[in-house]
Amino acid sequence: MAFEKILIVEADVQRAAYLKSILRFIEYAVEVVPDEDAALNALDEPKSLLAVILGVAHAESVAPIRNKAARMPILLAGDASALNGVPASTKILATIELPARYSLLSDVLHKAQIFRETSNAGGRSVELFRSLVGNSRAVKHIRTLIDQVADSEANVLILGESGTGKEVVARNLHYHSSRRNKPFVPVNCGAIPTDLLESELFGHEKGAFTGAISARQGRFEMAENGTLFLDEIGDMSMAMQVKLLRVLQERTFERVGSNKTITCNVRILAATHRNLEQAISTGDFREDLFYRLNVFPIDMAPLRDRVEDVPLLINELVARIEHEKRGSVRLTPAAVMALCQYKWPGNVRELANLIERMAILFPYGIADVADLPEKFRPEGTPIPMDLSAIADEMPAPMLELNMDPRLPRDGIDLKEHLSNLEYSLIKQALDESDGVVAHAARRLNMRRTTLVEKLRKYGLQRTEESAGI
Repeated sequence: MAFEKILIVEADVQRAAYLKSILRFIEYAVEVVPDEDAALNALDEPKSLLAVILGVAHAESVAPIRNKAARMPILLAGDASALNGVPASTKILATIELPARYSLLSDVLHKAQIFRETSNAGGRSVELFRSLVGNSRAVKHIRTLIDQVADSEANVLILGESGTGKEVVARNLHYHSSRRNKPFVPVNCGAIPTDLLESELFGHEKGAFTGAISARQGRFEMAENGTLFLDEIGDMSMAMQVKLLRVLQERTFERVGSNKTITCNVRILAATHRNLEQAISTGDFREDLFYRLNVFPIDMAPLRDRVEDVPLLINELVARIEHEKRGSVRLTPAAVMALCQYKWPGNVRELANLIERMAILFPYGIADVADLPEKFRPEGTPIPMDLSAIADEMPAPMLELNMDPRLPRDGIDLKEHLSNLEYSLIKQALDESDGVVAHAARRLNMRRTTLVEKLRKYGLQRTEESAGI
């Protein structure tokens, strides 16, 4: 289910308009109500509602809203000290500091999305969607597909490049199904030698082959009443494909070295990075097995096709490293933008490895573009080790030449790219001007009133610009 509407409880017209504008800017539907009674009425139909945002003047409404909608994420817009008198049992999910910063706001809304999805699934673990990070259309579509098929008995075939998170989807399908309290058993068909895979899947009896010193259960028996995840199914030999097809058709099998038939009740989830239809045409994969597995396909988008999720993934990966007490690291906006331009052949797995490496190289520090390994830097863009130190002394034409961006081979969303660039430069000008808008406007060679409008657009108002909002 898609939760794309946000309820704002705010009597202050200007503050409500501000929150509404920034949420609409990031493509959320918004409903504004002025008080607690109107909010409770709006919660009569909460199906598409992602979260409730309370203004600080309405902090005492947390308890009544929680009583009305126990699984609804409640966010506070403003100073968290307004919650001092609110009982701990009714605490909010997160606080949105004002003026709002896009990265922090995205993190909070992502957290609300996870809370809403897992709560909607019957109070299951909040870890379920932890790796399905992102607000891109591709990720939202995958969540919708999981919601549609998870509680059925249909076989699911998960397709996608290595590192895109196919096993993450498989585990979510299991945990959102009626089999969630039964075993989830993964097996990598490509990592097990062909002559041992049959024993691995179906088990064997004592003496069935050299080295079989005792009877052993196979993965099908281990997964009884649960879910069996066959990863890299495209690497399975033709002989094993025939045996697997028989199990899928008849729901029975025999251990290696036994003629005793065992009945199984197992849901099959399969995954591969290979093009199975092409493998069928070359005679490397059975067409009948393909159609048995491909009842409900889920295609995993590569990371290069959902680059808008890269900043959220970076935040999530850093948070995990911190939670596991393995250090921490922060990336500058320029470094994040560089990573958004990289093609990610290893997808999310490659990004996770990079973040772990940066946490080791710059423990509790800040990594800039120049600190990234060379292949992650924008192609054709020489990056000095300390550009900020020499930028003022470098002739403008030379600086312009060195920083000339390259158009990615697969194209770019120019509007989003320019918006991100404008946001970054405005923020740098404000930081370098100690928040004085007039000075920042001079740095950017624009009128002060024009800059004020852009600050409002991006939620970057300083105190003097946001009075009464």
